[in-house]
Amino acid sequence: MIDRYLLRYFLAVIDQGNFSRAAAACNVSQPTLSAGIAKLEAHLKRTLFHRSNRRVELTEAGAALARHARRIETEFLTAEREVGGVQDQPMLRLGLLASIPGEWVEHYVERLRAAGIGERVELVGGRERDLLERLTRGRIDVALTLLRPDQEGMARESLFSEGYSLAMAAHHPLAGEAVIEGERLADNAMIVRRHCELLSDTSRWFTARGVRPFFPARTTSDDQALRLVRAGLGVTVMPDCFRAEGLVRPMLAGFPFTREIGLLFAPHADAQALANRPTLTVLKDIINGERRAAEPS
Repeated sequence: MIDRYLLRYFLAVIDQGNFSRAAAACNVSQPTLSAGIAKLEAHLKRTLFHRSNRRVELTEAGAALARHARRIETEFLTAEREVGGVQDQPMLRLGLLASIPGEWVEHYVERLRAAGIGERVELVGGRERDLLERLTRGRIDVALTLLRPDQEGMARESLFSEGYSLAMAAHHPLAGEAVIEGERLADNAMIVRRHCELLSDTSRWFTARGVRPFFPARTTSDDQALRLVRAGLGVTVMPDCFRAEGLVRPMLAGFPFTREIGLLFAPHADAQALANRPTLTVLKDIINGERRAAEPS
């Protein structure tokens, strides 16, 4: 039988990223925590972590245990609250793709507060790969992210699909055109959105058309990218859902890329139950409303 404290040590290493921080989180010394992990590995006859000087990573066996350990710990905490008569607010850990408009997130938080839903929400931003890793490790319950065919073993709910287009200042010489050939942007400066999931594909697409622009700014903030574009520093390629005053969104002729956005549920989660939680219902309502507002009248 596996002692609960060993599972807590194990989950702490996952959540904290290394043994020293995990030991501090568990209020034990690092040798004590390391001995506990070694005991757990000996009991299971499996190595749970790949260790290096900088970080630890889960092995295949560790990833399998993480899914069960997270569920077991959740059940322990639920039992303690119910037996002890403590009514705690439920918690939803929600991952948010970095290339989701910040305005949507703002409206989501405002709606949650106005609705007075008795549920805590922890928002965790990140790139697609970061969110997928957190889901796999059980560090978040669900993510609003890209949906791809290779995300096996995870339940999903598709919310919308969209393309990509140019973001351009309303005073740009080409701003009045609905569709623009890529070659016509050869003399334009371009803002690099470093976190964009399509960055490499976009670069290759322009290079194939002889467009090798000057990059006056590189940013991981879409809000900053929009402001720089609006100020006239350059143009950029963004998902169609981004809108802002003073900007136009002409299409790129022959730019074939699209993305599917939806909810991706962690393996440890009860996807059907989570999908019906008020916190996620509000999120889906916000997204539907934002999408309708962006449609041409």
